Amino acid sequence: MIRLARLFWLHVVREVLSWSGSWWFIFALAGGQVLPPLIGLAIWKAVFPDSDHISEYYIALIFTVATTASYENHTFSERIYKGTLSEDLVRPQPPILAPLGENTAIRLWIAMFAFPIVLLLAVGTGAEFTAANLLIAFPIWLLTGILRFVFTLCLAMTAFWTERVHAITAFGTTLMYLLGGNAVPVDLLPEGWSALARWSPFYSMVGLPADAAAGISVDVVLNGVVAQVVWLALLCWLGVVLWRRGLMRYTAVGG
Repeated sequence: MIRLARLFWLHVVREVLSWSGSWWFIFALAGGQVLPPLIGLAIWKAVFPDSDHISEYYIALIFTVATTASYENHTFSERIYKGTLSEDLVRPQPPILAPLGENTAIRLWIAMFAFPIVLLLAVGTGAEFTAANLLIAFPIWLLTGILRFVFTLCLAMTAFWTERVHAITAFGTTLMYLLGGNAVPVDLLPEGWSALARWSPFYSMVGLPADAAAGISVDVVLNGVVAQVVWLALLCWLGVVLWRRGLMRYTAVGG
């Protein structure tokens, strides 16, 4: 475990340094993550001008989506298309370490750009987060980051079978935006859609930690955590299946 932790840390450091020369691109990635919930904040704050919960929810949502962003449909799938995945397969380490290290590095860079925006919005709107709610939200946020990574990685592994992985990922991202609590807070959806969204993987990957930070009932938190754990187990199982079957199809030519 210590060896794996060191290898993971080396991957993170290497990727952080690698991405340091692309800070304009990172700024664009950060903007793509921050802008949708920022627009949501403006819209729903205009609809409910006296609601402090809306401000707190969307500010927490901005932090959540910025620090859990995943781009394996670009990074990992390209390694499949280009054949460079072979390099990971022959190294004496789990192949998951490379995409996980790059994912962590990208999140760190995006968080660096997004965090000042979160602070400015919190001060500007007068949003207040209690220490208790933040403590509850922290482990949920960690699970959200893992869940979103595994979900995106599963979508990226469809590159073993198709060249339309970006379209598949875009469809998944759209569902995440609509049902995850980004476009509309889940509480404001019609009753049937709200229940569907709460038990979908998308709310677990987006809105749940933001709701927890803004303050929700204990029952909703517990149900949300149960849904997170169940979806994480299912997606991990799916990821293993896709990986094993995908490797049977994988071929690379080069020298």
